[in-house]
Amino acid sequence: MDKEALTAWALANGWRIIAGCPSLTRPATPRDPIVRLVFKATVVALEVRKPAGKWEKLGGAPYARVQPDPDTGWPGGLGLEAMPGITMLMRDNKDLAVFDRLGPARRP
Repeated sequence: MDKEALTAWALANGWRIIAGCPSLTRPATPRDPIVRLVFKATVVALEVRKPAGKWEKLGGAPYARVQPDPDTGWPGGLGLEAMPGITMLMRDNKDLAVFDRLGPARRP
């Protein structure tokens, strides 16, 4: 997968572009990213924000080694599977994006 394919996958699964990186946020604080994908020239890295505010690299791989899972379409090799709760966080972010499109009057 290349940068464009990873970005398209992320945006289709609830990630948002914050500070130039596809990012996930806590639903309570939607402007503060806690997980992000950082694209470099030859590699992509998955980073998680620690409570102290520092970013820690959780996984990463060269673009050529990142392959989509045949069943789920998730990019393999980044360490997403090692992160507990990532599916729920992605779903919450996707739901938040849908409610943002509906407008502030319809938010739950």
